[in-house]
Amino acid sequence: MTLHFHRNPDGTTTGRNDANGFTVTHAEEEEAKRLLYEDAGWEYTPPVPPGFHRFSLVHDEFRAVGFGDERYAGLRARPPEGCVPVDWGCFALECERPGKTLLDAVAGTVAEVRREHGLVMNSLGVEKPEERLDADTKDGHAAKTVAHLVLKAAHRARLLGYGRKDLVRLLDAAGIE
Repeated sequence: MTLHFHRNPDGTTTGRNDANGFTVTHAEEEEAKRLLYEDAGWEYTPPVPPGFHRFSLVHDEFRAVGFGDERYAGLRARPPEGCVPVDWGCFALECERPGKTLLDAVAGTVAEVRREHGLVMNSLGVEKPEERLDADTKDGHAAKTVAHLVLKAAHRARLLGYGRKDLVRLLDAAGIE
């Protein structure tokens, strides 16, 4: 099934579902998308408001015990504002949080969870991090991959006995400005 969207000269947006021929034109692009997704039987997720970012955070240190582990009780009961606990076979949060950039929103959320609940969320749940920097924005998939890899690296470094200074020294050596 393929959905197509076209911006019309009059400012409206037309969408078409090739599978059944359903076509909709609407003055608001997001409403045209919502209606077409609904017709296709797909879940529609509206875009985040300006200054907000949508991401998932995963804590997989206790993977053997999973989402219901008592160590997550406080975080399940009082997640950060804009986050919802979800069971991914491990503990995860689906978040829509404010920040100047995606990395800023992720860092603020990780810090809040660590401060309030004593857990370091160590992944964004990116299954296969790829080098997809072409045509991506600073806050798109590539940014999620960067945040994911940094959190995973920090977690694994800690398990191996490396500290903050070791990681900062490596970042400095790599020329991060």
